[in-house]
Amino acid sequence: MSAHDDDHALEEEHPGPADLGSVLFNETLQHVAANPPILVEPKTAMAEVLRLMRENRRGVVLVVCDDLLAGIFTERDVLLKIAGNRIDLDRAPVADYMTPDPEALPADSSIGFALNKMVGEGYRHIPLVDDEGRATGVVSMRDLIDYITGFYQQDILNLPPNPRVASHRRDGA
Repeated sequence: MSAHDDDHALEEEHPGPADLGSVLFNETLQHVAANPPILVEPKTAMAEVLRLMRENRRGVVLVVCDDLLAGIFTERDVLLKIAGNRIDLDRAPVADYMTPDPEALPADSSIGFALNKMVGEGYRHIPLVDDEGRATGVVSMRDLIDYITGFYQQDILNLPPNPRVASHRRDGA
């Protein structure tokens, strides 16, 4: 194997910024969803939901009823609907605090479409469903950022400790 072959193999393993445009529209969310979703039923007590989120270090649970996506409960819901309110977390069902019938995408949606939807609508998480509406996954904005960052791995790894200071020095300021 020649040095040129080694360079070509390295390029295939680590795509670069030039590859990002085509990947955003050709790769699907199946390549991005990092972990299986946490699924709970509507009657699940908030104490249990919060425990699952904490133990799994996740910012989202999907609420399913008869295997179909019924709602989503996120860390934002904790802040806006739970924190500061007198709630019996052992008795309160997640159904009372979830976002019902959330917008969801099929897992074969493009990464670019999901990114556009999430940025445009202000979503931090978007559920993935199959053709029957069963929850199959969830993609977070962090998942998308981690995926896209992989295309700039060398650029990011080679940033100076304080890029803002370094850019001022190059400009002569």
